[in-house]
Formats: sequence, structure tokens, C-alpha cells
Amino acid sequence: MSKRILIVEDEKDIRELLEHYLKKEGYEVQSAKEGQDGLEKASKEKFDLVLLDLMLPQIDGLEICRRLRSQAATAALPIIMLTAKTEETDRIIGLEMGADDYITKPFSPREVLARIKALHRRIEKPQPKELKWSYGGIALDGDRHEVTYKGKNHGLTSKEFKLLEYFLANRGRVLSRDILLNELWGYDYFGTTRTVDVHVARLRQKFPVLEKSLVSIKGLGYKLSEDPPKS
Repeated sequence: MSKRILIVEDEKDIRELLEHYLKKEGYEVQSAKEGQDGLEKASKEKFDLVLLDLMLPQIDGLEICRRLRSQAATAALPIIMLTAKTEETDRIIGLEMGADDYITKPFSPREVLARIKALHRRIEKPQPKELKWSYGGIALDGDRHEVTYKGKNHGLTSKEFKLLEYFLANRGRVLSRDILLNELWGYDYFGTTRTVDVHVARLRQKFPVLEKSLVSIKGLGYKLSEDPPKS
């Protein structure tokens, strides 16, 4: 069955170019030229990935990303941001809002296709044999792709979920940013190690127990302590 992709892009030439190229590659494609329309389609229909422009009429891409991440049905929906902005702060904001990847214009359709395939490979990567983890009030079920904290459900993006699972599976080990990038984002990821820092910060915000137990080791990376801190 073909994967379904939603393109939310206000520039007609770019939108039609991506539509044509992705359809030729076997994807089922829908598109929207305005933010509100894109948000409604992404919320009501089932897609495997969204290509989301940053600067859009009505609602910008960052706000759409934030809203999709706040809804249970779309919290783990893969999102690639498209933008003409090149500042690192803009890329970081996009990642903090929950985007999985970031492509700067101008780009070629081949690059977009490569990013889509790379993201899907990472998502479909086999899970660790151990599928259930408990740690300081965190209960993670890899089989059901569910996380609770102190009994309450926590919606995570696919990357946040995989990163938390990887830390839980490797408690007590120092994990370099490069290792985390390679394991979770893949060797073909085009971003920087700052991506890891952004996702770690989000995990600490969502799970207070990690503020003390998920520590930064200067010049090396991160380590989750073997045991959670005692209350």
C-alpha cells in the first residue's frame, strides 16, 4: 500500500513540483496551500508524513506543528519542515515544536525524497527486544508505543519516544551525541548534534525525574543513571 504524504506549501511551483515528483515515485499525495486547510487535512485524515512549509497564510508552520503534536492522533506523525530561513535559531525552534527534520530552500526533489525515505527507515527500524521499561514513575511500552508518567499518559513524538526508549535500554552508559544521532536519526541524517540537545531538553521538561538523572557529561554526551533519584 502506498504511503500517503501531505504537502502544505503556499508556493505553487514548489507544491506542484513536489506533488509531481512524489507521485512519480509511487506516493499518494494530497496538498494544501494555506495553513488552516493543511491543519484540518492533517487532523482529519490519515497520513504517513507531512511536508510543512514554515511561512504560510492564516497559520504558520510552527503553529501547525505545535497543534499536531498536542493532539493524540497526530502526536507521532512524521513532520519535515520546509523553509527559506537559514538561521540556526529557526531550525531549533522547528525542532522544539516537534519537527522530525528540516529542509532549507532551495532544494531538489531528490533531496526531499531522500529525507522522506531516511525518516521512514528510522521510524520502521526494529525495536529492542525488551519492550517494556519502568523508571522513576515512567512506564514505557514499546509494543503499544505508549508512555505514562505517574499513571498519566504522555504524548511523545516518534523521536522523543525512541530517544527515551534508547536511554532506558542503556542506563548507566555514556552515550555520545554522535551515537544517538546515528542510532535514532541514521547515518544519512543531515542535521547537527544540536538536534539531540533539543530532544533531551524536551524529555527533561516532560519527565521531571530526568532533570537530575539524565545528565550531560561534558565533552562526551549524556548518561541516564542506573537508578532514579530517591524522592
